[in-house]
Amino acid sequence: MQSAIVKRSIVIAGHKTSVSLEDAFWNGLREIGRSHQKTLSALVGEIDVQRPHTNLSSAIRLFVLGHFRAQISPASTDFIGVGTEMPPAGEVLRQSQQVNGKIGEQPER
Repeated sequence: MQSAIVKRSIVIAGHKTSVSLEDAFWNGLREIGRSHQKTLSALVGEIDVQRPHTNLSSAIRLFVLGHFRAQISPASTDFIGVGTEMPPAGEVLRQSQQVNGKIGEQPER
C-alpha cells in the first residue's frame, strides 16, 4: 500500500509556507490541535519555532508520533511528561529524537 504525501499551504507567523505530509499526519495534527484548542497554524508555528535542525515536515511527523506514543504506552509517559498540559512542541521533538537516537546526528543523504 502506498501512502500519498499531500502538499498543503499554511500560514505560520504571518508568512505562507507549504508542508508535505501524509494524510494520517495531517489528521493527527488536527486532532492534537482540537484537543488543545489550538489552530493548526498556531500548533505548526510552535513546532516550527522550537524544532531542532530538521525540516518542518519531519519535525511535524516527530511531534505527532511523540504525542500519540505517549497516549498509548504507559512507559512513554516519562518520554514527554504527559500531564494536563501539552508539553512544548520543541520538547516533544527533542525527546522523540533522543529516544530514536537522532540527537546530534547528521541527517542521512
